[in-house]
Amino acid sequence: MTTTNDKNIATVLHLSALAQYIIPLGNFIFPIVIWSSKKEESEFIDYNGKQVLNFQLSIFIYTVVLCLIAIPIFIYTIFQNIPLDACFHDHDIVINNIKSVHLSGAVLIGIAAVLLFIFIKVAEFVLIIHAAVKASNGEEYKYPLSIPFFK
Repeated sequence: MTTTNDKNIATVLHLSALAQYIIPLGNFIFPIVIWSSKKEESEFIDYNGKQVLNFQLSIFIYTVVLCLIAIPIFIYTIFQNIPLDACFHDHDIVINNIKSVHLSGAVLIGIAAVLLFIFIKVAEFVLIIHAAVKASNGEEYKYPLSIPFFK
């Protein structure tokens, strides 16, 4: 039987991941502190703590992968428009021939990565709220696309 106190702690556990918008790494620090201090008291709290941490770690991995795709593409796109011979021959760098940016396959992949990142962050926010509501109702919730690091 899940008590009201367990439901409240599980709800706060989910909502504590939103601390990332105030404190860097708050989405890891607060859930870890709450979960590690309360996981022995209730299986419901233990389950929810694992779900929060699995989801936050998964989102972090997805974000790193998207950054590893998008950042080099955008850096390459910017530097392909700067004539490097001007940098070595003249003291004043004048960029005369900036090409209009054509959308190559790499640029489209970079744009898709940025849009996917935005989608993931919005979905993360919505799913955290949804999971908190489920926890407050005493229901177990498993985040979608969450890698099960903690079982």
